[in-house]
Amino acid sequence: MPALRKPLTAVAVVAIVFGLLTIVSGGRALFGGADMGAVVPFVLWFNFLAGFAYIIAGLGLWFRTGWAPGLAIAITLATGAIFAVFLLEVWRGTAYEARTMGAMALRLAIWVVISVVAARENASRA
Repeated sequence: MPALRKPLTAVAVVAIVFGLLTIVSGGRALFGGADMGAVVPFVLWFNFLAGFAYIIAGLGLWFRTGWAPGLAIAITLATGAIFAVFLLEVWRGTAYEARTMGAMALRLAIWVVISVVAARENASRA
């Protein structure tokens, strides 16, 4: 296995597992009826729906498709944009759960790493 294939496989697995966990936790928050505290609905919906994109991107990376690095970058940019709007809402005084701040920072960091690994692999194939 070439040097970059192992990291690409690793981030593909991370993306798939993270996607599954995101769908389960988001689904519970949205449809489970439990009191989740001061959720910010657009963040919750984005994260839940993004979970499906995480799985698709992970599968694309696993199978080394040409489109997967672009999807990983798109997920990173969309997550950054949602995080920025969330921060603006917090600044405006919207009630939120502190764990949302950490979760969004973690999501963004994970997808930055996945995107960098995917882009490097894609560049090495060119």
